[in-house]
Order: sequence, then C-alpha cells, then structure tokens
Amino acid sequence: MKRSAEMEMMDLAGQPRELLADDLSNLRLINRYLGCYRNVISGLARLVENEQLDRFTLLDVGAGSGDVGAAIARWARRHHIGARIRGLEREPVTVEQAVDQTRGLPEITIVQGDAMAPPFRAGTFDFILASQFLHHFTDDQIVALLRSWARLARRAIIVSDLVRHPLAYHGIRLLTKGLTRNEMTRVDAPLSVRRACTVVEWRELFRQADIGAFQVEWALPFRVLGVISLKGRS
Repeated sequence: MKRSAEMEMMDLAGQPRELLADDLSNLRLINRYLGCYRNVISGLARLVENEQLDRFTLLDVGAGSGDVGAAIARWARRHHIGARIRGLEREPVTVEQAVDQTRGLPEITIVQGDAMAPPFRAGTFDFILASQFLHHFTDDQIVALLRSWARLARRAIIVSDLVRHPLAYHGIRLLTKGLTRNEMTRVDAPLSVRRACTVVEWRELFRQADIGAFQVEWALPFRVLGVISLKGRS
C-alpha cells in the first residue's frame, strides 16, 4: 500500500459546519477508544519523569477539538503536575469546538493559527505535540514543520500518529461504517491510514529533519510514537 496524496475532506475548504462538527465528535470517540490518548500520555509521562518536572508547558499543534489536550490536562491534575497547554488550530469551526470541549480546564488556551507559521516566540514551550496531525502533509512539509517547531520547544517534540498498513485500513473502514453515517468520517478515517507513513518512513523523516536524537516506537493499534530530543541544541 503506497502513501496516498489525496486530501481528506476535513482539509478541503467550504465543508458544511454540521458535517465537520459531527465528524469531530466521531474523532473524539476514535481517539478515546483506539489508543490516541494512551499513546500521547505515555510519551509525555516518560519525558516528565525522566526530567523530574513538576510543571511543563506544551503546544498542541493541530489541536482539533481539543480532546487530546484535555486528556493531558486531566492526567497532569491526577499526578499533581502543573500544566500550561496551548492548542493551535486553524479551522474556525474546529476552534469553536475546541474552546467548548476545554471549557472548565483553565490550563488550556486555544489559539487560532497556522501550524506552518505558529504565532509564538522561540523557546516558548517545553514540549511540542503533534497528535494525528502530520499525516495530513507531504514528506517535505513534515520535515519543514519539524524544523520549524524545533525553534519553539526547549525540550522535545512528541509525534503520535497512524501507521499505514492494510489491516489498519480495512479495520477502520469497517469500524466507521458501523459507527456513523457521517460521510466525512467514513471517507477520512480510512484515507488517514493511507496518508500515514510506515514506521520505517517515520524514522526516515525524523532523520531528514536532523533536529535531535529521536526514538520511534510502534504502539497498538497501528500507531507510532516518536520523541525527538532537543536538549543540547544551540
């Protein structure tokens, strides 16, 4: 299965508000039950523990409807860790959803802006998170984004994303057919798998970015966790 260059419906302008809002609701369910939160928090917890941090700042790039940032905030609360999270999202309807989903979590601020030109100064954050986001871009764009984000983070970049595999493609295709009648979810969920990279390809992209030592791990089900250390960068 070759990597697809076809754009997801979510990335096309002019989608109906109701269709997108319902799709985001479906994505929150998928993220919750198919390991997205677990994968992200696993990588972040390891970094926080290794560096013995009692507080951290994090930029969630391509924050979607804010559910991943919310899961991080609640995890940090349970472990008595101070967290300050900015969620960066470009699409206006998605920004509205993120603000609504993170209401009651003062640790999180949602900012409308472009991941390719984040409106923040160098070294603003301890960590940059890209969860289920980089597969939306070409290889060259992924490398450029990682290099850009490396200027914003002091400690590490965390990448949690999909792994391209026929079983993942057919599995999510069947699951979304049973889950919803939403056309965007039914089209985009399997297309996301086709747009994703293999573990070997993820490793190669991190190598090309050349911004720091990295680790790449396979995570169930058909996900990847990549952590790029930025410590020691000038």
